[in-house]
Amino acid sequence: MRSLFAKILLWFVATTLISALAAGLTTMVGLSAPRGRHQPFAMLLTFQLTQARQAYEQGGVPALKETLERLRAGGLPRGMFLDSSGRDLITGRDRSDLLREAEDAIGLPVRRGDQVLIGRPDDDGKYWFFIRVPRRRWFLWFLRPQYLWILGVAVFFCYLLARHLTTPVRQLQTAVRAFGHGDLGARAASGRKDELGQLARTFDQMADRIETLLMAERRLLLDLSHELRSPLARLNVAVELARSGEDRERALDRIQKESDRLEALVSELLQVTRAEGDPATRRKEIFPLDELVEDVVKDAAIEAESRGCGLRFTNGQPVSVCGDPELLRRAVENVVRNAIRYSPRETTVEVSLDRTPKSALVRVRDYGPGVPEDALPRIFDPFYRVAADRGRDSGGVGLGLSIARRAVELHKGRLHAENKKPGLMVEIEIPV
Repeated sequence: MRSLFAKILLWFVATTLISALAAGLTTMVGLSAPRGRHQPFAMLLTFQLTQARQAYEQGGVPALKETLERLRAGGLPRGMFLDSSGRDLITGRDRSDLLREAEDAIGLPVRRGDQVLIGRPDDDGKYWFFIRVPRRRWFLWFLRPQYLWILGVAVFFCYLLARHLTTPVRQLQTAVRAFGHGDLGARAASGRKDELGQLARTFDQMADRIETLLMAERRLLLDLSHELRSPLARLNVAVELARSGEDRERALDRIQKESDRLEALVSELLQVTRAEGDPATRRKEIFPLDELVEDVVKDAAIEAESRGCGLRFTNGQPVSVCGDPELLRRAVENVVRNAIRYSPRETTVEVSLDRTPKSALVRVRDYGPGVPEDALPRIFDPFYRVAADRGRDSGGVGLGLSIARRAVELHKGRLHAENKKPGLMVEIEIPV
């Protein structure tokens, strides 16, 4: 039997049946206690004896017969009332042989044909009372057909419990099978609070991590194969020109330029890989974001000066965030350098830091040409460039803003860009 559901259900059904058998056995143990008046079932036998004696002494045989029928109708086994000589006081039949056997082992069962009898005398030995049950179920005499609904209810609740325990296991099995067949978005998504829910959430966390790593690897390979094709083709042309001896200096300059471009591409691809890598390897600490932004502005001031533009930082108030300082530094730096790269001479790139009750806002604004409205949603995509003023010749390989977006999203933040006419403003929102 391989089904966990069937195992649990059968286990509890067997437990219920064994409990019923144990109850019958306990009944017989109670009846077998020599004159054990304080045993529950011995007390029941004594009760019937007392009722039968009172009825017989007060009303004779008719009253005795009525009392025994009433006790039987109440769910008790069939009774037999004898005097001290062994005569059945209802039928008048001589039961002295039964009495002799019962006297040798008071309270122990006596088998007679297809019946089992258990007897007990009263205190003065004047009367004996026997109960009679079918031999095939003498130790379950208290069970009646009308009690079967109790067993049905027990089985029903066993079924509910088995279903409650196995349903999340089946859901997890379905998710694992789908994930193994290539559906990286398959999740167990259990809301239970017990160990099975914890198991499902552990699988979901593992699946998230594997999906992140595989998707990062796939994206990296696709982007890399696409982006390397053009500079490698130009390198091949420059090498052929250098070998032919025609304009060798120009060919070497082209080789140097394409080599530098490839180096920059590899460097930024490594940053993308780190931004999308294993979450468990990232640092997580509380640090002052205002100091980090101020350091980035100071470092970028030299590049701004070399391009003939200025850089100004406005700090509203100190604010601390929790996350990876290096990833957030790279995000802010890429946005600031992107703004400097496209700022006209004699203009100023404005960087500000403000705080709201729930987040920190870093705003970077340049006064350049801006971005076409239809291109705004795509400027954070890997390798995307606006065809005219933000093309290849303006510098970069189209990964800076993509790295910034991924780093911010890893911190549950948001990166947003809008045209200000003139210029472009990029807003970084980080939860505090």
